Formats: sequence, C-alpha cells, structure tokens
Amino acid sequence: MIIQRNMYDYKFVKVSLTGLFTSKPKKDYKEIIVTHAKEGWRFVQLFAPATTGYGRAFYFELIFEKRKEE
Repeated sequence: MIIQRNMYDYKFVKVSLTGLFTSKPKKDYKEIIVTHAKEGWRFVQLFAPATTGYGRAFYFELIFEKRKEE
C-alpha cells in the first residue's frame, strides 16, 4: 500500500510471522529493506501491532518513505 502526502510518498510492507511459539518472519526483512533502498525508498520504522491473546503479534510492517518526484 502506498499513501501520498505532501513531499513524501509512504509505503507499508506487511511481513507475516510464522509459528505459534516461535515468531519468525516469513520473509527476510533485511532483504526487503535493501531492495527498497535500491529503489530509492528510505526505511523509516518497523511497526509491531498489539499482541493477541497468545501474547504475540502475527505480523509487523516495515515503513518506507521516498521524496515525491516533481
């Protein structure tokens, strides 16, 4: 999903986690960050949602920004 606001575009990449007791990302988040950096995106933050009744999150989101092209 890409949201356009003011001087920057923002991109949110959802990474699902596996397992009930061991939360491992289904995708390599480091690779995602490097790939997006090559495309001009800057990594801003990792967002982890509130935990569920099991005491863990089922995903996290990587947030990127890129200056708008004018």
